[in-house]
Amino acid sequence: MADYHISNAVRYIGADDTTLDLFEGQYPIPNGVSYNSYVILDEKVAVMDTVDRRATEKWLENLERELEGRRPDYLVIQHLEPDHAANIGELARRYPEMTLVGNAKTFSMLPQYFPADYTGRTLTVKEGDTLSLGSHTLTFVMAPMVHWPEVMVSYESSEKLLFSADGFGTFGALSAGEDWIREARRYYFNIVGKYGAQVQALLKKAAGLEIRTICPLHGPVLREDLGYYIGKYDLWSRYQPEDEGVLVAYASIHGNTAGAARQMKAILERLGCPKVALRDLTRCDQAEAVEDAFRYGKLVAMSASYDGGLFPAMDQFLCHLRDKTYRGRTVALVENGSWAPSAAKHMRAFFENMKDIAVCPTVYTIRGAAKDSDLGGLEQVAREVLGL
Repeated sequence: MADYHISNAVRYIGADDTTLDLFEGQYPIPNGVSYNSYVILDEKVAVMDTVDRRATEKWLENLERELEGRRPDYLVIQHLEPDHAANIGELARRYPEMTLVGNAKTFSMLPQYFPADYTGRTLTVKEGDTLSLGSHTLTFVMAPMVHWPEVMVSYESSEKLLFSADGFGTFGALSAGEDWIREARRYYFNIVGKYGAQVQALLKKAAGLEIRTICPLHGPVLREDLGYYIGKYDLWSRYQPEDEGVLVAYASIHGNTAGAARQMKAILERLGCPKVALRDLTRCDQAEAVEDAFRYGKLVAMSASYDGGLFPAMDQFLCHLRDKTYRGRTVALVENGSWAPSAAKHMRAFFENMKDIAVCPTVYTIRGAAKDSDLGGLEQVAREVLGL
């Protein structure tokens, strides 16, 4: 645990959860997740957020060890989502003299989760307000819809720490030593990615702060090369492609569309595409497919027709892209249908309702198994999506 401490005064008291299989009931996390929480020990003691109820016992153990008999003066509530706020009630019960610190939206939402009467026990803060703990001072920065309406972040000026709420978070337990970029990208586009404009607003505020350490609510504390991490968030929140390449995402019933997708990958590579990611939407973690869709500037969507519409795996994928405000990309469509091809028109309908999506003019239809006679049509699609 000491390895995760920020300084002598700022201690990590969070916990890993290595048994949870689905984050938010939908995102596979084979290496678990961390619920981060911190305590600042000064003339006054401030606890920075709590943790999920799955980690209550470990978190309380960590907190009590670091307190060494002291009692918290403040609980700063940056984010009310249950994986960070589940123990507000328990901590308030244990320390009845403790003040809950949050913004107006925090306290309007708090009764939804904790109906107890906290009259006289709250401190409502707004943009730019400060809280002195002694030699440490917190400045509160509002970050609505990153990714809940009550979110705020806190800047500690003496050590130049940014407590960033869900910003800069990742999947993966700290003990797993996950690669930051892969799990941060998957986390960003699936958890926060819908709210690019709000992230941009927060980054503009953060640009005026001298930050040495970023302390998120999930994933590792970031101490070095902060420009790299902030640069990624800036790029992602502007919906700009991160790498040159193409995602080929396919939904196949009996393997014929899958075979055509593999042929498409080979054609794209032959035409000089530097990176082709191939995702089987029926079997892959769709959060990774969403991640790849945003990572690259081009997408080939290939789907079997099904019940006069789309095969469900493709429908689900496109719903995710729509809901995460997929935009600013070039898309090509390939459908498969033995007697009544229907996939392309439904895929096109999704993309026509997204912002700044260029759909290639050629929409190619495969009839059953892809044959040599289909190679020319697939290559035409590949050339168009590559802009050749």
